[in-house]
Amino acid sequence: MTHSPLTRVALVLLAFAATGFTAENWPRWRGPNDNGCAAGGAYPVKWDANANVLWKAPLPGVGCSTPIVWERRIFLTSPADGQDAALAFDWSGKQLWQTTLGPERPGKHRNGSGSNPSPTTDGKGIFVYFKSGNLAALELDGEVRWKTNLEQRYGRDTLFWDYGSSPVLTDKDVVIALMHHGESWLAAFDKLTGALHWKVARNYETPMEGDHSYATPILVRHQGREALLVWGAQHLTAHDAGDGRLLWSCGNFNPDSKKNWVAVASAVLVGDMAVVPYGRGLRLHGIKLGGRGDVTATHRLWLRGDTGSFVPTPAACDGRVCLLRDTGEVECIDPATGRTLWSGAIPKSHSKFYASPVVADGRIYAAREDGVVFVVRANGPFELLAANDMGERVIASPVPVAGLLLIRSQKHLFCIGR
Repeated sequence: MTHSPLTRVALVLLAFAATGFTAENWPRWRGPNDNGCAAGGAYPVKWDANANVLWKAPLPGVGCSTPIVWERRIFLTSPADGQDAALAFDWSGKQLWQTTLGPERPGKHRNGSGSNPSPTTDGKGIFVYFKSGNLAALELDGEVRWKTNLEQRYGRDTLFWDYGSSPVLTDKDVVIALMHHGESWLAAFDKLTGALHWKVARNYETPMEGDHSYATPILVRHQGREALLVWGAQHLTAHDAGDGRLLWSCGNFNPDSKKNWVAVASAVLVGDMAVVPYGRGLRLHGIKLGGRGDVTATHRLWLRGDTGSFVPTPAACDGRVCLLRDTGEVECIDPATGRTLWSGAIPKSHSKFYASPVVADGRIYAAREDGVVFVVRANGPFELLAANDMGERVIASPVPVAGLLLIRSQKHLFCIGR
């Protein structure tokens, strides 16, 4: 830690007093609304990672999952001595517990890990999944409610790179998606017992690597019922959350049958629109949600062939979609029409952007793999406000919550306040 316990607590309390906010929740990877946007709060713009962070806590291993927050407790996953582990920290950076869940399956990409999927919570339990196939439900105090291994049950994934889709919660279940070459599926497990409620196949013929997806499903409503919006294998599909049955599908995302067009970035929702990046950053689609059966011919409202994002998932805030390309170009899109509202570029570097951007306090926060966190004006025109070097590689997405910024680096969890 960089400060004594009493100093850390005092700094955090002062940060809350200055903002006038109590703790908010960031219960899953892209936040409470699955869009990477923080509601309210005054957030830091410039900081020195070696001098004026509120605290930093050491981590037991290199993981890439984004932390989540529930009632001033911070949860994340990480390898620990060759085991998959879940960890919890309090609001002052003190580690509360660490629970190991079985042998890890290490990452093979230089910016990957066996702990890529982010935890998720319903406020009653913590749900975690790992590349190893270890799936577990934990109580808020770290006690294991149940655990199972999906690799042992259903076979190892054939993904070229490291599994990255985070678990998704419905009212009753935790849902895992695996989309790869071979039998792809969605499966729902009871949150309380771990019992399998349903498992459905999701298979489509695609060119090489087109059936691989690292995207995370999104819980939506369809005709008043819970549904799961799933992106991968060149199809955007909606499935009934009660039994997994297909409600509607939209295809034709790769009419020229390009090889290696893998889905990495997830879709983002704005109202009744899904904005879907594809084509290794070369395509952007606007799809209207809803319908029945094959809606390919009726629900694609627009297509851009000159922009998109490959790895970072877009953020959506105040009715606009913010794109971050791997090489640092930033673009704000009108989701209704696909029209560019403004654009600009972060200075070029050999390093790329793997973390997804977030929007808070009228600013875009974008973390580059070399550990520099850039701050850009969100409402345009493009203006680079700051470049903050964390001194360590950063692959996880920043988390803005209650006026504080949590950044998970290669070795530490940082907490930054104004």
